Amino acid sequence: MIIATNVSKQFGKLKVLDNISVNCNKGECIALIGPNGSGKTTFIKSILGMVVPDSGFITFNGKNIIHDWVYRQHIGYMPQIGRYPENMTIGQVIDMMKDIRHNSTTVLDTDLIEAFNLDKLMQKRMRTLSGGTRQKVSASLAFLFNPDVLILDEPTAGLDPVASEILKDKIIAEKKKGKLVLITSHILSELDDLVTHVIYMNEGKLQFHKSIEKVRTDTGEEKLSKAIASIMSK
Repeated sequence: MIIATNVSKQFGKLKVLDNISVNCNKGECIALIGPNGSGKTTFIKSILGMVVPDSGFITFNGKNIIHDWVYRQHIGYMPQIGRYPENMTIGQVIDMMKDIRHNSTTVLDTDLIEAFNLDKLMQKRMRTLSGGTRQKVSASLAFLFNPDVLILDEPTAGLDPVASEILKDKIIAEKKKGKLVLITSHILSELDDLVTHVIYMNEGKLQFHKSIEKVRTDTGEEKLSKAIASIMSK
């Protein structure tokens, strides 16, 4: 579904992506892991078309994304920090996104809007919202247009335990439908029940791309957090 081939990117003298090649398929939930500055965010932005690689290329369903920007309508993106017009209400933000991404054939997925009770907060202005409620808005928008691919950047950051479980259940449900999910998170304990594969990056290089079963077998650790800690200590 998404294939990165020899992707490199440099900002000045800093090489943030160094010859990255990965293959991400339908039905997979992939944890994109690495220390700060490892290149995770730049890689995500490359997939989204927000950063253009200096060399290499990325394809979406067999088409080079440089020549086929329409692919973005198949992606739901949840940023780590959602920034919205402060004076708009939740309802106005959602309506604005509907107008921007208008597609009469898309069946909207309002599960999270209802599960988070945002339908009862539609008149609340964005400037009045807590960080956790903003996260709920971001998550709801990522899933709203029923995309084939979900890219979630620190999705549970700021969410209370109940909301976090609601979101994790939704991710599992979408994965079962055959969707591709890419998640970045520093809270690895949140990922144990979700991920099927792990991409580990460090200093712009791909260290490994393995199934979660292979990671557990290689390290002898059942929990992802302990498995990654074991890998990093070697």
